[in-house]
Amino acid sequence: MPLSPRLEPQPENYSLLTDLYQLTMSACYCGEGIADRPASFELFARSFPHHFGYAIAMGLEHALQYLEAVQFSEEQIAALRRTGLFDRAPDAFWTLLADFRFSGSVYAMPEGTAFLPNEPIVRIEAPLWQAQIVETYLLNTINYQTLIATRAARMRDVAGDRATLLEFGTRRASSPQAALWAARAALAAGFDATSNVFAALELDRQPSGTMAHALVLAFSAIGQNETAAFSAFHQYFPGAPLLVDTFDTIAAVREFAKQREAGQFETQGIRIDSGDIVALSRQVREILPDVPVFASGDFDEWEIARVIAAGSTIDGYGIGTRLVAGSAFGGVYKLVDLDGVPVAKRSPGKATYPGRKQVFRSATGDRLGFADEVAASGERSLLDCVMLNGKRIVAAESLETIAQRTAASVAALPATARSLNCDAPPLPIISDALTALQHSLEPTQLTEAAH
Repeated sequence: MPLSPRLEPQPENYSLLTDLYQLTMSACYCGEGIADRPASFELFARSFPHHFGYAIAMGLEHALQYLEAVQFSEEQIAALRRTGLFDRAPDAFWTLLADFRFSGSVYAMPEGTAFLPNEPIVRIEAPLWQAQIVETYLLNTINYQTLIATRAARMRDVAGDRATLLEFGTRRASSPQAALWAARAALAAGFDATSNVFAALELDRQPSGTMAHALVLAFSAIGQNETAAFSAFHQYFPGAPLLVDTFDTIAAVREFAKQREAGQFETQGIRIDSGDIVALSRQVREILPDVPVFASGDFDEWEIARVIAAGSTIDGYGIGTRLVAGSAFGGVYKLVDLDGVPVAKRSPGKATYPGRKQVFRSATGDRLGFADEVAASGERSLLDCVMLNGKRIVAAESLETIAQRTAASVAALPATARSLNCDAPPLPIISDALTALQHSLEPTQLTEAAH
């Protein structure tokens, strides 16, 4: 093993980006002769983070990319053998791994769709061992991007359509990969731009940013003042927004106003990162009435709402830490049907609904029913087939399309769900057929093992 192993996810490593128990259970299924039985797993959330009245489905694109690419190499299989953990696994298990290409089907809500607790946003239908082994990666990408998209949608809802929202979270994200997913999810949920250069260019967007205090401090160290720093910066990046709170925010703005009046340089915006944001923004607006004012520094939806209510004159927000870090999104992935037999957990507080399901949406709310139920008048089904027999059947959507869907989904929600302090999200109505099956299952019936 190298002294400094690379721990960067690449398509060739997808197969091993999993929890051990996915492999051990798959080996068990194989040994017991049930590995290839048709199974259905659903990804959903029993509950949402505190005060969230809805969530925004996100991450499907990367889930499909993963399912298209995942396979085991000879070297990976050899490495698994060397662990000694699988010494008693049947030989057929190794053949399964060597021949593995995902051959199942995927039903999912389109990215940008608002959903409620207990509503599946993805359903995997595949041979049991295949559906089992992809669980970890699907939860990883969909849970995190759904969390970021939901926060971003809430911030956009509070800030309004006219405010500029910039994703500044790379330095606070839990990893470089998380930073890239966060940038994408934020843009797909309505943010205007990201400061992450790699993400922006890969997503065919223009990266956005201002400057840091270090520039002003560097010029101070060589005996020059803040105005000289701004002037030098604009020599190379004309009109770029300026960060004005390194020393004295209002003094810096007044000096800039003098320079601007003298025709020395212009700017596309003033950024404030500290102090009394509300008072400072109003003072800046008085001094520079036609220059956009941006604010950064631990903003989230509650802080945006607070400064708006307090009368700030902020035109845009740079949002980082509270977008990309914090409480997790608790999506789970559960077996709901094996070879036509509906199954469900009965664990206290973690019970699940049995069977393959569909979410039916109407103007009056959502209904959770079986996948083969017919939509009632005025209802539409939310889960569509996006991959059939291992082959993707839908094209990747643009971020603009997903962002439009996000905005429309949020706008259609009841006011209680959009409240920043929602006590409890609305719940879907459970269909009569699903309720009847739930009540009919005996506690001793086959249930899925708890995590």
